[in-house]
Amino acid sequence: MHLPRLLRVRQRFPDRALPDVAAAVRQELEAAPWTARVPAGSRIAIGVGSRGITNIATMVRAAVDFWKSRRTHPFIVPVMGSHGAATAEGQADVLAHYGIIEQTMGAPVISSLDVVPLGSTPEGIEVVMDRTAVESHGVMLVNRIKWHTDFDGKLESGLHKMMAIGLGKLAGAERYHTFALRLGHEQVIRSVGRKVLSTGKMLGGLAILEDAFHSTAEVRALGVDDMERREEELLARAKSWAPRIPVAELDLLIVDEMGKNISGAGMDTKIVNRGIDGSPNVWPNAPRIRRIFVRDLTELSYGNAVGLAMADVITDRFHAKIDRYATELNAFTASATHMCKIPPHYATDRVCLEKLIPTLGRINTVEATVGWIRNTLEVAELMLSENLRAEIGRHAGLEILGDPQPLDFDSDGRLAEALAGVREHASVG
Repeated sequence: MHLPRLLRVRQRFPDRALPDVAAAVRQELEAAPWTARVPAGSRIAIGVGSRGITNIATMVRAAVDFWKSRRTHPFIVPVMGSHGAATAEGQADVLAHYGIIEQTMGAPVISSLDVVPLGSTPEGIEVVMDRTAVESHGVMLVNRIKWHTDFDGKLESGLHKMMAIGLGKLAGAERYHTFALRLGHEQVIRSVGRKVLSTGKMLGGLAILEDAFHSTAEVRALGVDDMERREEELLARAKSWAPRIPVAELDLLIVDEMGKNISGAGMDTKIVNRGIDGSPNVWPNAPRIRRIFVRDLTELSYGNAVGLAMADVITDRFHAKIDRYATELNAFTASATHMCKIPPHYATDRVCLEKLIPTLGRINTVEATVGWIRNTLEVAELMLSENLRAEIGRHAGLEILGDPQPLDFDSDGRLAEALAGVREHASVG
């Protein structure tokens, strides 16, 4: 295995973690003028999505407790388009695996794919909305504000996207992605979001920002009157905090895991520098990466491996976890059929690397530049090849931890878990 040894590297990101997340949620909702206008006795639908948002159960429970304190009757609805295999049971199960169930939240979870029409946007997009939400007295969404993996704009992933593709369930997600092919994602999200807001059913939303450690850094209770403008401001701030792989080029990137709880595309395209069609090096602010090896699929992805086409090789254990139905449903709903194409897969990590190394463009493969991350949410600590030491040294925000290590395999050909402690470190941020 002729590859360079790897250095463990820590990126020095500002620690923006909130000391008491539940208290911050309560404080924001208490101070928001729009919450004061909701009369006692109202049935409040709290929309929650499928992303792996840190502290999501804590924040949803805090929102439930707040609405109960106002003598209203909150309940939870899954808001996730075609995720959870586009079944009511599957979407409730996604929330359950985040700890969001009636017993822990103190409020029922009502999951359905039924929608009702709301009319059309100026572009002719027919808008639909979750029936259970429409039949409530008001809807509040809980979602993270972040950059989108498919496009770049002033409004990307967040409350507006959840109002469109999430509240629209499978029927809306299919329709909106179809229009996005012609009009662009941002225009569709804005236009559909405005139509949903115009119904008067939306109360507001809890916008969540995470720092580079994937810690909850900020929560904001946005009302409908200025939601679009404030969401743009929050997205700009989130982008300014975005982590990245801190080198200019890599011949090989090893990724321990990908999945829907990591990113809508399985991996954050703006970290691994891939287009959603798998085309390489499309984002100017990310390193140029020649080859990507993905070792596994997360359990919380429930077999949905959409985005795996961005990998050059995967392991057989990854391949065995793929639910073709869920993966293809998600890809075809998003009008991104290429995102469910399966790359070559081999029995072990060792075989995958042996197949990939000759394609790195290096006669002497010890000269190859290599990176290794746990997943695209957790890049505060990563492995970089020792031939990048000079570049690492020029970066004031990087710290080398210990001596270089060779790639090591167990008797089954599986890579040693060099990044096993990263999740614990990142969680305390």
